[in-house]
Amino acid sequence: MGSRRRADRVSAILERVSGDGTIDVGELALRFGVSAATIRRDLQALEDQKLLSRTHGGAVALDASSELPVRYRVGHHREAKTAIARKAAALLPKGPLTLGMTGGTTTHLLARLLAERVDLTVVTNAVNIAAELALRPRLKLIMTGGVTRTQSYELVGPIADRTLTGLNMQVAVVGVDGVSARGGLTTHDEIEAHTNATMIRRADRVLVVADGSKIGRNCLAAICPITDVAALVTDPTADPAGVAAIREAGVEVVVTD
Repeated sequence: MGSRRRADRVSAILERVSGDGTIDVGELALRFGVSAATIRRDLQALEDQKLLSRTHGGAVALDASSELPVRYRVGHHREAKTAIARKAAALLPKGPLTLGMTGGTTTHLLARLLAERVDLTVVTNAVNIAAELALRPRLKLIMTGGVTRTQSYELVGPIADRTLTGLNMQVAVVGVDGVSARGGLTTHDEIEAHTNATMIRRADRVLVVADGSKIGRNCLAAICPITDVAALVTDPTADPAGVAAIREAGVEVVVTD
């Protein structure tokens, strides 16, 4: 439980510094009921990962467009992501299904919900999703090779691309860092984007799962145009204008309750 509490605390610290631009050690210590020394250790660890910059008495945000590692993103919008995962699970066809899954916190939550299905073949390039499903005897798991990308727990690059090129999937569930009518699906890393695009090309239908903070956002690397997407599941915090534009592009948008 200690490591879970620390992960939640660090997620909250990152969310706070990205929102406010600056944070204070004393205030954080009071909020979390821990010592100032504990907070300083948290801040040092985050600075070592180039996620913020320490100052005397606190820390300041770095570039707002920088990417948080998956292990720190789990705490961000967790309730919204869980609701999105549940809705996505309900939208998937019943009966035998070959399902592609990219990395991401919401796709990982979805994998947990699907673990009890008996008629599922899952193709994934995400190490954490594979670990979730590997010991499920009634579920078939196919994992790509590739080079690990530590920010997202994904295997990416030419080896992953070659594996995916030889497979066919009925549905691909894709997690992204940004989705908009103009920019389509985007992520922070161009190699990851290429591998995700390869999975999308091999799928009959593409389902995107993205919490409201991703809607209308365009990141560095393009994955595919919005017209390649059949459906998007998001939450009520999504920008209404961004949702409307995506719907106008012909995408079914499902907003969780």
